[in-house]
Amino acid sequence: MVKRVITGAHYGLRDWLAQRITAVVMIVFTLLLAAIFMISPPHDEASWKAIFSNRWMRTASFLFLVSLFWHAWIGMRNILMDYVHPTGIRLTLQILVILSLIFYTIWSAEILWALEMA
Repeated sequence: MVKRVITGAHYGLRDWLAQRITAVVMIVFTLLLAAIFMISPPHDEASWKAIFSNRWMRTASFLFLVSLFWHAWIGMRNILMDYVHPTGIRLTLQILVILSLIFYTIWSAEILWALEMA
């Protein structure tokens, strides 16, 4: 009799669903931004500030960026799990990716909401 050993972290369905949801969020934001640019293309810094002066636009932009970072994390984690076999190196790389994405999230919030102060 053959005994099957199942290994892995069992992220399958959750990751698949998260990738699809984040992709939809990014597509919707991209289409929204394209529509805004087609209706009223920004020609100078003042028109760019006008677009991002609305709280809903900053919130949508932040949601887009968080979706992008989460999407990137899932992809990078899967790549590292598949192709980096020494556990210590893989863990170090995963921690570096996590720290980078947290930094980018905080930096994005700072940039988007600093526009409100200016």
